[in-house]
Amino acid sequence: MRYVSTRNNSKEYNFEDVFIKGLADDGGLYVPTSIKKYSIEELSKLKNLNYNELSTEIINQFSSDFISRDELSSLIKKSYSTFREKEVVKISSVGELKLLELFHGPTLAFKDIAMQFIGNLYEYYLSKNDKKINIIVATSGDTGAAAIDAIKGKSNLNIFVLHPNNRISSVQRKIMTTVEETNVFNIAIDGNFDDCQNIVKEMFSDLDFSKSINMSGVNSINWARIITQAVYYFYSYFKLEKDIVSFSVPTGNFGDVFAGYLAKKMGLPIDKLIVATNENDILHRAISKGDYVSKEVKETISPSMDIQLASNFERLIYYINNSDSEITANIMNKIKQNSYHIEKNNLDKIQKDFISETCNERETLEIIKKKYEENNIVLDPHTAVGVGAAGKLFFNDCIVLSTAHPCKFPDATINAINKHEKLPKELQHVIDKEENFKVLNNNVKEIKNFIESKV
Repeated sequence: MRYVSTRNNSKEYNFEDVFIKGLADDGGLYVPTSIKKYSIEELSKLKNLNYNELSTEIINQFSSDFISRDELSSLIKKSYSTFREKEVVKISSVGELKLLELFHGPTLAFKDIAMQFIGNLYEYYLSKNDKKINIIVATSGDTGAAAIDAIKGKSNLNIFVLHPNNRISSVQRKIMTTVEETNVFNIAIDGNFDDCQNIVKEMFSDLDFSKSINMSGVNSINWARIITQAVYYFYSYFKLEKDIVSFSVPTGNFGDVFAGYLAKKMGLPIDKLIVATNENDILHRAISKGDYVSKEVKETISPSMDIQLASNFERLIYYINNSDSEITANIMNKIKQNSYHIEKNNLDKIQKDFISETCNERETLEIIKKKYEENNIVLDPHTAVGVGAAGKLFFNDCIVLSTAHPCKFPDATINAINKHEKLPKELQHVIDKEENFKVLNNNVKEIKNFIESKV
């Protein structure tokens, strides 16, 4: 499998480049030069595979030049051995809707599914290479915790996590900042998630800096995360035994829902991918009317979606423009200038696969309350947005991605139903444990200096 950058597809890369670098040197995102498309007959042969076997099949399509199928299978088994569900994910119901529970990993969020695999993939790579890697990641809440849990204590790996100071839930923060391993560094930035994300991108683009520290990234832009997340779309489709399905995906950075788009490109019979947003609704405005102009980020009770510029949207731009990297690069310049509006012919292409809706704070709280009263189930605020978007669009028979355990967002559930779900016993220690993080200004030079002092 060969890969190119969305901003310059004249040069090809292998999976190792894509995985270790995360972001292309030109600022673009990596995409494969071809995508395996399963026939209906081939899909039927995958139907009875368990989650680990299915993961091996899907991920192997993109990584066979880097890791053998047998080694991949062993690594996947190791990655999911600590999950509370034997099959990694679980399908439940809330009324007519199906919930795909993705929060049964060690940090109670869907990010664990990719991160546990990626952490072990780094270890596999370093076992064959005499190198030290410094991972830099921006988080809006859950990515950082999942990445830290996957990387902590591993040899020849450091991880630096940037989060927006006072803009994630206290539980999200404590799961990150109470880790004691010496290869973990938490940085609170005086700014929002987009600021954190822009700093990481700027550090990647500074080739002298990124190469000097052997920098790598595990944000949702890393292709390894996309292919790992595509697996649960296949798995849930097979379990529902329907001819065609739709998914409602609460999303901020467009990574999780893009994994669904990849699954559809691989032949999975998906009707619509519902892009469910909170009041930071740039993706809803883009998909419904072509308006991809960012506004000020609002703090909400669903903080993992408090994002205006969705990094993975660049991959969709690339595909709807017929894989033309020059056009994509020009559009990304317009986005940087906050002046991009999607042309009608491209909007029509997007709307063949995607539909979108948004839920404000009041609606999100009402959904949590209503579903608790009707179904005796507690939804986290992100999942509630996914449920609300499906309801507004009258998609009553679809799969909603349930992305986090409600215990991570006590303010939202107390406000909605006067109920706080408890952390699982293995995580309860974080509540009273001492935190360790550094507060830094929204200044890339200051953050580089801090990182260089620790590597």
